[in-house]
Amino acid sequence: MNPSNFEKFPVAAYSEEKAYRGWKEIAASIGTAVGRLDAAKRIIVIECYHGADVSLLVKELMTAKPGALFINAADTLLPQDKIDPMIFPFVTNDPVFGYITSLELNDFFNQIKIAELRNKLAAALQDEVYIFGTGASLIAATPDLLIYADMPRWEIQLRFRRNELSNLGASNADAEFAYQYKRAFFVDWRVMDELKKRLIHKWDFLLDTTQPADPKMVSGTALRDALSEVVKKPFRVVPFFDPGPWGGQWLKEVCDLDRSEKNFAWGFDCVPEENSLMIGFGDTVIEIPSIDLVFFQPKKLLGKLVYDSFGAEFPIRFDFLDTMEGGNLSLQVHPLKSYIREHFGMGYTQDESYYFIDAQEDAFVYLGLKDNIVPDKMVGALQDAQEQGGFFEADDFVEKWPVKKHDHVLIPAGTVHCSGANSMVLEISATPYIFTFKLWDWGRMGLDGKPRPISLEHGARSIQWDRTPSWTAKNIMNHFEKIGEGDGWIEERTGLYEDSFIETRRHSFTGKVTHHTGGVVNVINLVEGSEVVIESPTGAFEPYIIHYVETFIVPAEVGAFTITPHGDSAGKLCMTLKAYVRKQNLFNNRIN
Repeated sequence: MNPSNFEKFPVAAYSEEKAYRGWKEIAASIGTAVGRLDAAKRIIVIECYHGADVSLLVKELMTAKPGALFINAADTLLPQDKIDPMIFPFVTNDPVFGYITSLELNDFFNQIKIAELRNKLAAALQDEVYIFGTGASLIAATPDLLIYADMPRWEIQLRFRRNELSNLGASNADAEFAYQYKRAFFVDWRVMDELKKRLIHKWDFLLDTTQPADPKMVSGTALRDALSEVVKKPFRVVPFFDPGPWGGQWLKEVCDLDRSEKNFAWGFDCVPEENSLMIGFGDTVIEIPSIDLVFFQPKKLLGKLVYDSFGAEFPIRFDFLDTMEGGNLSLQVHPLKSYIREHFGMGYTQDESYYFIDAQEDAFVYLGLKDNIVPDKMVGALQDAQEQGGFFEADDFVEKWPVKKHDHVLIPAGTVHCSGANSMVLEISATPYIFTFKLWDWGRMGLDGKPRPISLEHGARSIQWDRTPSWTAKNIMNHFEKIGEGDGWIEERTGLYEDSFIETRRHSFTGKVTHHTGGVVNVINLVEGSEVVIESPTGAFEPYIIHYVETFIVPAEVGAFTITPHGDSAGKLCMTLKAYVRKQNLFNNRIN
């Protein structure tokens, strides 16, 4: 295997604007900005996304501003015994799934206390008032200075795992990670994102507290200018990787990951809800959630048609599933659109596919059912295996297909499936990525030593029992269709399934290939070849280098672009896999 050239910390844009670094410098720069305000009483709000801690900044400001009034928004939160029953309909008793909340951040706060603080604010004699913490902007909706402390979801998850962080309005840092994540996914992040969407155009400063010992801050104007540049060219988000009970060894080598880890099961190279986006300001790199770009520039990034259907959501996900020298994934199924809407409040479901970037000779995939399967018998066998500690004979019920490198298996919702050991999968799917109903997990424990939750009740109601070997072979196994070819290139349509809103195209090429976004966002992975260069035919953006298995996003606004073998790959066969939203059935697939 060649040495890794995978870029783990891509920077999406650079700006000459200054960033501030360290709590002292940040506090001093805030003080300077406050001094420029033309108001008799200056109100400064430091709003915080879930997980952002500004206590050290407040300490610095208190030292520098001894005569100022400081108000902690946390003092106005409802007590936990009021919040817990309020959120229960959305968190539920299910070990994995909840329901997308209809709550707003304001619902978590005591309105009487907020009114009292507003009165205190109006009567305060101090000429500077600092309101800080999550919900600070609810107390003063029109501050003279608005500082927003952001936090990527992946970092929040890491803090959950280290028992460093509680859920919104809770004191549960020692709770099970699965519960904290579920509560955050269905409630915390939803209410925080809705507030962020309303505020992002108003930020005077953006505070990056991802690394607590190395905080950074940049002006809101500079950040928004940089984000406006990002959507004019291809870019990458910051990937992250995670071990798992079935994980393999391939990602370690190809992506140059920590060799001391037991394995890496997942690699998330394009999940904008959870990935970070890095932007350079001078010699300082600011890390923000990549979803901020979706919120700030949704039409230019996604395209008008995608935005009109999905809103400010990024509907396509690319991730890696590594089972090389590992084990089988769990046997699983995804819900149909009607089911996910009714039971979980999601507007679309997780149609997906497995593209095999690499595979050993014995690699396989479980896909669809065998002929003449009796549903009650299969469900009963799954229940017995789960409840009595037996073994579910998957080969008796689920069809097993051999796979090789560059095969593409389509997995529409309702299809029982499972990637087997000794393969490397690029998973391409719609974004509601936690809605996997595990049917059987081979009797394994999770990395925490506890049984992994099985969702058999949901799964049994989602299985499409008519997806037998003949149906699978005809509809979802390696359906490559040549679309076009030219000098040194071939384009093939590879899926997804006809009812999915995602289209995928594979290009095999030894020379330059011309692409066009068609007015919708494109997501592309280099599945073969060491290196390619992405260029604008009109010079609209600087040439952009992409390495093997790196995923990159091409905003809808880019329009025409080319991909050419580069460096060690010059003149050699390269292959890309591109996904985008189909225009012809976009809206229909969103609502049905």
